[in-house]
Amino acid sequence: MKLGFVSDSLGGMPFDTMLDHAARMGVSGVEVNTCGWSTAPHFDLAAMTRDAGARKAFLKAFADRGLEVIALNANGNPLHPTDPKQGQGLKDTIRVAGDLGIKTIVTMSGLPAGRDGDLMPNWVVSSWPPETQEILHYQWQEKLIPFWTEIASLCHEHGVEKIALELHGNQVVYNVPSLFKLREAVGPVIGANLDPSHLMWMGADPLVAAERLGSAVYHVHAKDTFLNAPVQATTSLLENGSLMDIPARSWSYITLGFGHGEEWWRQFCYRLKMGGYDGWLSIEHEDVLLNSLEGLEKSVALLQGVMPKAPADYKPQAI
Repeated sequence: MKLGFVSDSLGGMPFDTMLDHAARMGVSGVEVNTCGWSTAPHFDLAAMTRDAGARKAFLKAFADRGLEVIALNANGNPLHPTDPKQGQGLKDTIRVAGDLGIKTIVTMSGLPAGRDGDLMPNWVVSSWPPETQEILHYQWQEKLIPFWTEIASLCHEHGVEKIALELHGNQVVYNVPSLFKLREAVGPVIGANLDPSHLMWMGADPLVAAERLGSAVYHVHAKDTFLNAPVQATTSLLENGSLMDIPARSWSYITLGFGHGEEWWRQFCYRLKMGGYDGWLSIEHEDVLLNSLEGLEKSVALLQGVMPKAPADYKPQAI
């Protein structure tokens, strides 16, 4: 496996400073945010689209430090009913990735409205009352599958081989079954960005998910979740309080090791290997209590101690 981090983890730093820290910490690459819910402080998507010189300088900055571009990250809601810029940003990111020779895009499946004319996305998390099934049929058949079929063609046109969809709340694809459903409908360009932190707060088991997804794991975000049991006892894990008020929340994103210890992350890496994954672990630091650089350094140190790096070479002796 290879270790890196998401560029927005150090989003308050200039591009060159962020890369210098990556090289200093001994990671192998950086995943770069381009649009959507990120201001993309390290990537000017419009300039990259039109300026070959900007693209060349971008790649050179990585190469000069011995770093790789892990992937481009276009996280947002590309199916938002009133904000077409998010879907356009994903398409532009795919085109730029083709120009840069980058094969993997990390993004979300999107969440449309519940029917034509609605202005806000609608996430269905239960099977009752009956109209939930009408909403799901509309979202899948009229919005999600047609959109991602179009995106698959765009990827083929520009040489992008993998779309790694983050299994995330408030998205149509948010768990293992929904990922497989879209993959079956659209094809193998669709895979998972397995971020265990989201499965944790949704009550799933990332260790089992890693094995179940198997070859459909295209990318991994290394992010931890703190489960606040006393609050959860009355609030449940369906939490909509401020992300900044950790004591009041039933769950919060946290630096690696502060929610689940080293043994858990060791098991996670091994389960990924058991499922056939030997790719990137890309740290996404979103802990609001710890300093971003300190939190990232602690996360890098933890994973460097537990992740497999060299290929397996054990063979039973001929007796």
